Amino acid sequence: MKKIFRPNQSLGPYCEEISIIIQMNHRKAIIDLGTNTFQLLIVEQSGSNFKTLHEDQYAAKIGKGGISNGIITEEGIERAIIALQYFQPFFDKFEIRTENISATATSAVRNASNGAEFCERILAATGINVEVISGDEEAGLIYDGVKLGTEIGKRPSMIMDIGGGSVEFILCDEDRIFWKQSFEIGGQRLMDKFMFVDPISPKSLSSMQNFLEEQLLPLTNAVHQYAPEVLIGSAGSFETLVDLHYHKLKGGFPEKELVSFDLPLSEFQDSFQKIMSLDRAGRMALPGMIELRVDMIVVGVFLIQFVLKKYEIQDIKVSTYALKEGVLSRSLAR
Repeated sequence: MKKIFRPNQSLGPYCEEISIIIQMNHRKAIIDLGTNTFQLLIVEQSGSNFKTLHEDQYAAKIGKGGISNGIITEEGIERAIIALQYFQPFFDKFEIRTENISATATSAVRNASNGAEFCERILAATGINVEVISGDEEAGLIYDGVKLGTEIGKRPSMIMDIGGGSVEFILCDEDRIFWKQSFEIGGQRLMDKFMFVDPISPKSLSSMQNFLEEQLLPLTNAVHQYAPEVLIGSAGSFETLVDLHYHKLKGGFPEKELVSFDLPLSEFQDSFQKIMSLDRAGRMALPGMIELRVDMIVVGVFLIQFVLKKYEIQDIKVSTYALKEGVLSRSLAR
């Protein structure tokens, strides 16, 4: 789970002042510039330990209107700048220097013909340098992030991270990665390709089923070799499923300190049936649903159902740690 840094209480006043300065210099902000959501994590690091100071997110939706055409629209660039400006007061509050901001861009930017322009516009408007990473690097960071907060165990597992632009699959155990790949079949792409009416039509579901069979053939081959027994989900759709489950059990959202969950297969199936049968208003009325996820959750849960049935997986875990925590994990290991 989280490693918490506590300042040394035995320091004298002079040393305490030096300690405070050192701690401030080790404060850092990590931003995951996702296709749908920008996520912010601010931490204070001391060696291999860290303390979370602030977490936030902003629905920048940079993939909207352009991702299927290989561009980020002007509106998408403007929303990205607004999102990072929204984070600025938190940089100021925690005295995060620009050089201590790590911003990582993924599918939408790496596949956009104007991806370089996007990064240049961000730098000019905010002073933040954006690093665009490959799908393979993204999958590796997700593994590191999940491992930081979840006990993966010795059984072979499949980590699945559903983003707006891409979906990463990592076959692994707690000691190593056996196989990993990023597929450009994220939620926004699937919505653009298949979700024309709401509720989604049976014809679209059939087409999406065939599409996933074809696109995920490399995963199918890897599953035959490594036979994962557990699905560990990270990112939005999985977190929403946990929220729905917690509202049913306890009438509210999970405590923020919890970063790893077991999700009963029966609970997933119950949520899947409800989500697929309801329109937007009906989904929004489900206790635990948030507007940020109400649209993409449809294709998200269909993709999860496809994986569970196709590969006959019975156990589901959910990690709230993903890419940004992977960036943090590698920093802690230095």
